[in-house]
Amino acid sequence: IPMRVVAENLEGSRGGQPVFNGVGFDLGHGEALVITGPNGTGKSTLLRICAGLLEPSAGTIRLTGGGEAWPDMASASHFLSSDNAMKTALTVAENLEFWKNFHGEEHMEIGDALGLVGLEQTSDLPYGYLSTGQKRRISIARLLVSWRPVWLLNEPTAGLDEASEAQFAELMAVHLEDGGIIIAATHTPLGLDNAATLVLEHAS
Repeated sequence: IPMRVVAENLEGSRGGQPVFNGVGFDLGHGEALVITGPNGTGKSTLLRICAGLLEPSAGTIRLTGGGEAWPDMASASHFLSSDNAMKTALTVAENLEFWKNFHGEEHMEIGDALGLVGLEQTSDLPYGYLSTGQKRRISIARLLVSWRPVWLLNEPTAGLDEASEAQFAELMAVHLEDGGIIIAATHTPLGLDNAATLVLEHAS
C-alpha cells in the first residue's frame, strides 16, 4: 500500500477554545500541503497535532501504508518548529550527530548535509555562535541526516535570506521527488510547485 497521510474533520483547541475545525486533507507520495491563514488560526497547533505532540479535540489524522518502519505519524515525521531544537554549547556537528543517532535511518553524512545548506565551514563551531539565519539552515540540515518520509515545517524560511530560501525550495523538491510528503505552515511563499493549499480560518 502506498503511504498516505489522511486527516478527517480535525479540530484543534487552545486553552479549551477551538481555534479551527472541520480540517481534512489526503496526501500521498511526493505531495505537499501549504497551510496559510491569519495569525491565531491554529497553524502551529495543526502541525503539532500532525506530529503527535497534541491530541486533536475532534477528528483523526493517520498514516497508512507506513508498514512496520513507520507505524504512525510521530515515527514517520521530522518536525521543524519555530525553535530549532539544538543545544547552544554543542558544536554544529555534535548537534547533528545527536539527531542522527536519535532518529536512526541514516540518510546523509553530516558534512554532505552541511554542504547542501552552504555551511560546511561551521561544523566545529558552537551552535550558539551562529547567526539566526545560520541556525535555521543547520536545523534544515537536521532534516537531511536521517530519513523521515514526512516533513512537518513551521515557518521554515523564517530568518533565511533569498539565496537560502531558494536552496531550501530545492531541498524540498528533492524530498518530494524521493517520495516524501511535506506539510508546511507559512506566511511566505515557499516555492513549492503544485502544492495544495489549506487556508485556516477562525473556528466557527
